[in-house]
Amino acid sequence: MKNPIGLLVACGVLIVLGGLVWWTDKHPSKPETTTPASPKILALGEDQIEGIRIAKAGSEAIRLAKKADKWVIAEPTAFDADQDTVKSLVSTVATFNGERLIDENPADLGTFGLKEPAMEVEVTVKGGTVNKLQFGADTPTGTAAYVKLASNPKVFTVLSASKSGFEKTVTDLREKHLLTFNQDKLTSVTVTTKGTPFEFGRNAQNEWQIVKPGPYRADSLQVDDLVRKLKEAKMDLAAPAGDGDPKTAAKDFDGGATIATISMRDNGMPQAITVRQAKDKTFYARSSVVEGTYKLSGDLGEGLKDKDIESFRNKKLFDFGFSDPTKVEIDGKAYQKSAEKWSGPSGQVDAPSVQSVIDKLRDLAASKFSDKASGTPAVTLVVTSGDKNKVEKVTVSKAGDSYSAQRDGESAVYVLDGKTFDDLQKTIQGIKPYVAPKPATPEKKK
Repeated sequence: MKNPIGLLVACGVLIVLGGLVWWTDKHPSKPETTTPASPKILALGEDQIEGIRIAKAGSEAIRLAKKADKWVIAEPTAFDADQDTVKSLVSTVATFNGERLIDENPADLGTFGLKEPAMEVEVTVKGGTVNKLQFGADTPTGTAAYVKLASNPKVFTVLSASKSGFEKTVTDLREKHLLTFNQDKLTSVTVTTKGTPFEFGRNAQNEWQIVKPGPYRADSLQVDDLVRKLKEAKMDLAAPAGDGDPKTAAKDFDGGATIATISMRDNGMPQAITVRQAKDKTFYARSSVVEGTYKLSGDLGEGLKDKDIESFRNKKLFDFGFSDPTKVEIDGKAYQKSAEKWSGPSGQVDAPSVQSVIDKLRDLAASKFSDKASGTPAVTLVVTSGDKNKVEKVTVSKAGDSYSAQRDGESAVYVLDGKTFDDLQKTIQGIKPYVAPKPATPEKKK
């Protein structure tokens, strides 16, 4: 028989251990520190902030001021500010949290590099109250820095990334866009290159059209791309012309070849920009919005090079795009769609063969434009498409080995490549009657 005393001792130990587990669950241990995670240093309303001053040892102080709803650089030089960059800075400083509290009442601020702070950020709110953040030395690990409010003795650490967010230069903060027009409100764009000036305007459907020197269809994708490049045009301040000498930039601009001058109008004042290319192939720009001459960053310069009115004309003969046509007429022969079936003059036709013609018509485009029409009509094409049954009529003419086309109601003459027209004709000839699939043959019983 086993020792009953040992068994009783083992049971007692289990009971004690169980009691300790229960007590631990009901009374968890307190954390070693009562410092909250990410202690708040500043908690301000973004809409209450009216000014920010950044003073860094060895550099000129930068002061940002809010005028109405717009931020500007007030010191050391007056510039318009990059609104997105400054708003990000405002958001950062409005809710500024530390990593942890280091000392509630330090005896010597010099220990933390705060006796003579390396950087101070003053935040002015409505009413004139100034909140001053003071940044000291980096922590021994190098991943954080010491920081405090000038009005409060508490010393915190803040992640190095939070500190570096305030280490801005005037170049970082200034507005770099050369044009500030409202893209959604833009109504006209006038381009002057080596040739005749031409102007884009919007029609009743808010689509871009060429309005000068004559009414032409515009390639909306090309115009939208030009507008985008104009909107994104910026000064290349990262590599200033002539090592920062504005006179050198002006000289290179004056001696350069003019690529284009563009003016635009939205619901505000008209704006304009002139782009030139210097002998070293660098692009420079002067804008009516900002003073001075600047190297041009982005792709506006290359995007304007060798452009003329034909670069922006719509070369497609039909506008139905990816809308599904419901009716196609070829020299008076009508092909009508009902549900997924197509019927022709002699009854139902093969749907894929009609779709092949539609694909050719969708892609039908001019290789260039001509001043006048010539030849005799070779084929007349009419397409009905869209919810509003838009009708487009195109007549293709032949003169010798040349083909040209005109849209109904337009004077523009589209010159077609001979092979393109031959391929279209072959596809039209390929329209065939519908053939019902043969019923499946039942399997014979073995």
